[in-house]
Amino acid sequence: MKSQLKLWGLASLGAASLISAPAFAQVEPQSQEVSAYAGQLFGDKLTDTPVSGQVPELDDDLTYGFRYAYNLTPHLALEAAVGETPSSATRLAGEDIDLDLTTLDVDAVWHFNPGARVVAYAIGGVGYARANLDEPITGLVAGQPVSIDDDEGFTLNAGAGAKFYVNDRVLVRLEARYRYLDGVLDSHEDSLDTVETTLGVAWQF
Repeated sequence: MKSQLKLWGLASLGAASLISAPAFAQVEPQSQEVSAYAGQLFGDKLTDTPVSGQVPELDDDLTYGFRYAYNLTPHLALEAAVGETPSSATRLAGEDIDLDLTTLDVDAVWHFNPGARVVAYAIGGVGYARANLDEPITGLVAGQPVSIDDDEGFTLNAGAGAKFYVNDRVLVRLEARYRYLDGVLDSHEDSLDTVETTLGVAWQF
């Protein structure tokens, strides 16, 4: 909760600083954008099947990463991103197990009002996701012992956000994104639905 309050506090300060900033040209065709971001990932059930009487879950945790975008036109951009979430598997028979989730995305970004100082946008695309468990999840499923290890698969995402231009090169980016993951554990390949809220700083050149 504290991390969320800090995130929204930073966003508020960034937005307040923009009120007094002069207007600049915004999304430029054939320009590039690099950014770093951090925020919160809200997890989901890792399996639909109870393991030793409980359904394992991906814990809510910090997420962060880097993005690179190329603006084909003022309205349309293509973006590549790499993200990392150092989370854990919870609701286990024993102690929580560290689970690092890595995502690689290729997205299309549509700017609704590219000439404004605050640019609203929609984003969506496909990618790859991999989980890295410190150790397998063990327990009983239907009375039989199981050992569930990490795996990889594809991911889909869609979201919306806003870019707040400090000047014609520096911008603050606030975003919310839904993510579908086609299973990150072996043996029990159940899909996950997560939500990410992030705040980023970008440079357009």
